[in-house]
Amino acid sequence: MMRRSAKLKYLFFIPLLMLLFMAACQNNEYSPKPRGYFRILYPEKKYQEFKSSAPFTFDYPVYAKMEADKGKNAEENWYNMHFIPFNGFLHLTYYDVANKSEYEEMVEDARKLAFKHTIKASAIDQKLINYPDRKVYGIYYAIEGNTASSVQFFLTDSTKHYFRAALYFNERPQYDSIEPVIKFIKKDIDKMITTFKWKD
Repeated sequence: MMRRSAKLKYLFFIPLLMLLFMAACQNNEYSPKPRGYFRILYPEKKYQEFKSSAPFTFDYPVYAKMEADKGKNAEENWYNMHFIPFNGFLHLTYYDVANKSEYEEMVEDARKLAFKHTIKASAIDQKLINYPDRKVYGIYYAIEGNTASSVQFFLTDSTKHYFRAALYFNERPQYDSIEPVIKFIKKDIDKMITTFKWKD
């Protein structure tokens, strides 16, 4: 009786083992899946006025935080617009312009800083900023590709004010992954420029 039950067990396990062996021997091709990124939840577009002792004002998004620049080389009226949900910063610097040659030097510096990204950029587009009713003029640089900064611009009244901004993320540059975020923030930058005013 014991021998018969042992034989039945073997008869049951042998086909099972054969099925497992056959499944293991099949040539299942594996192809790597493309890398995925976390889903980004975009906040609702709402704006508020930047109020400070600085000689300028503009509207900025409610989901960004304005912070005084605390870097060792920071000067008065330097700020960081911190896009907290995206781990990004728009670095804002301001200078009083003493004379025409200093103004021309600052404009050239802005161009050099933008085109410093030429090595990794796939394109750098320039757009003139011109609001004569507010005496706001400048150049907007849209930098595409795996670069450290994707947007830079400067604003001036051409006589005594000079304001510069550059967008950076605290992440390794991977344009494909941050491109939707850049497009989202560019709308905030456009709003900032179109509402920018000098106080005097």
